[in-house]
Amino acid sequence: MDFLFIQFLNGLSSASSLFLVASGLSIIFGVTHITNFAHGAFYMLGAYVAYTLTEAWMGAIGFWGGIIVAAGTVALFGALIEIILLRRIYRSPELFQLLATFGITLIIEDLVIQVWGAEDLLGRRAPGLDGAIDIFGQAFPTYELVLIALGPICLCALWLLFNRTRWGVLVRAATQDRMMVSALGVNQAWLFTGVFTLGVFLAALGGAVQIPRDAVHNAMDLQIIVEAFVIVVIGGFGNVLGAFLASFIIAELNSFGILLFPKISMILMFIVMALVLVVRPYGLLGKAETHARTALGNVVRPLAPLTRKAKNWVLAALLVFLILPIFADDFVLNVGSEILIFALFAASLHLMMGVGGMVSFGHAAYFGLGAYGVALLVKFLNMPMEAAIVIAPLLAIAGAIIFGWFCVRLSGVYLAMLTLAFAQISWSIIFQWDDVTGGDNGLLGIWPSEWASNQQAFYYMTLVIVIAALYAIRRIIFSPFGYTLRGCRDSLLRADAIGIDRLRIQWFGFVLAGSFSGLAGVLYAYLKGSVFPDYISIPLSVDGLVMVLLGGIQTVAGPIIGAGVFKALSTIIISHTEFWKIILGAFIVILVVAFPQGIVGFFLERFGSKEEDIAEEKQ
Repeated sequence: MDFLFIQFLNGLSSASSLFLVASGLSIIFGVTHITNFAHGAFYMLGAYVAYTLTEAWMGAIGFWGGIIVAAGTVALFGALIEIILLRRIYRSPELFQLLATFGITLIIEDLVIQVWGAEDLLGRRAPGLDGAIDIFGQAFPTYELVLIALGPICLCALWLLFNRTRWGVLVRAATQDRMMVSALGVNQAWLFTGVFTLGVFLAALGGAVQIPRDAVHNAMDLQIIVEAFVIVVIGGFGNVLGAFLASFIIAELNSFGILLFPKISMILMFIVMALVLVVRPYGLLGKAETHARTALGNVVRPLAPLTRKAKNWVLAALLVFLILPIFADDFVLNVGSEILIFALFAASLHLMMGVGGMVSFGHAAYFGLGAYGVALLVKFLNMPMEAAIVIAPLLAIAGAIIFGWFCVRLSGVYLAMLTLAFAQISWSIIFQWDDVTGGDNGLLGIWPSEWASNQQAFYYMTLVIVIAALYAIRRIIFSPFGYTLRGCRDSLLRADAIGIDRLRIQWFGFVLAGSFSGLAGVLYAYLKGSVFPDYISIPLSVDGLVMVLLGGIQTVAGPIIGAGVFKALSTIIISHTEFWKIILGAFIVILVVAFPQGIVGFFLERFGSKEEDIAEEKQ
């Protein structure tokens, strides 16, 4: 019993740290609707700056002074980013804001390595709090008690700020109804800046207070951002009390999960999030927005069949891909095959997201299930490639059928987070089922048949399959089913009014997208000759989002072009410089600000055919 009580206290101290980060993220989203992927980077930056200040200026400002100054410094940096960058994209769809903050994250990750190095840093202990006290015969660190008190103190301070100050009343009003706040003449620009600065301060403070208890390292951002998003979703976006309650639940699950449920401890929080979203679609204490805004925004340019000029460009591109093996070496063909595979992966995500309006943060689940499907067929049945390519995607389809049934009942960011939960559950099963999946070591020896074993033959095989799949996706988009799916995306009320079974239509669209993603995973497994849990991880899902948004979500060709640009740019930058994250992140940020409609969308607006040409092609 004594040991369990100590575990409970450990959970409370972790809950306070998680609350600081999650409350800042919840406040930012609740008011500005920014899905701030860079929140974890600010947490990490707070830890690094606090380490420097407490080491270099310990005598001048003291330990706690260094903690506060570090959080304030990072908050000012966040305010600068909000003023220079985010103000320009507040009216953009939420996913474009997510893409911009992802670019910021890449830049900060590389800057941290360049300034502080790649080695872990151990911060000093808090003066006077480096000992332990005896609780029921168990030693418990004194500093952990301070952290336990910090969470409720911050909750009370935020409650007073939001309920006893005019600024706080405006923030709460903006959380409930931004349009009314604007109509009352409130300067939303500075209100948003203040909210964003406060949120970043809380994130940086959460990172700074970690230096006496954990090593400071350059992977802190990815570790915390997923937990923070889970907590905010469980508690309800924009609800600070909900974030506090969810932080307690998740922290105690993490504390006791390893003891009570060792086999599923890694995914307990995702299981809880999935259960909460199924029962309470807006979180435990969350509420539906008065004026809901889709993550995709309004489609400015409706999807349209190819014009005559566009068909000529497609034929020219096909000709280039067909003659590429004549001039290219094996390395270029390998990269070309990878670009084709990810073009199919991005197109499948666009079918779900751009056509169906269902945002997914876990689309890599079906890519990975397809890859593991073929690996298991080869390992246990020694199945030839020709049959495995047909049968292996069935595992991805099965996953999409099960996960999609629950996901289509939600919308917006909540749907996206539920897809993330199912993806992480799939990843955990694959990661821990060593006897079948090989665990972290993966499965090796997944090679194509002899006739497709050289790079040129495999490239042509990939080209044929991908072109056929892309053609099928395009036919689906412009079929009666595709128009119905778009109708459900654009207006649920009108779809219901004319008798469309919205859940069934979106579920079928979800499954179709998962099946094409699984086919891409099958091809990728044969290209690499192996499969690993990384094929189903969060970074790959984020890459898919980046590809779709870079190319342009309002066009059918956008995701294909975006995948080609992203993979080619990544390959070139990584092979030529160690600062690839800074360059790629800056490229993404510039593109979002200058060309929010994406690469293809920009060229269509600038050089595209006139509307009468489009009408002519439709006839």
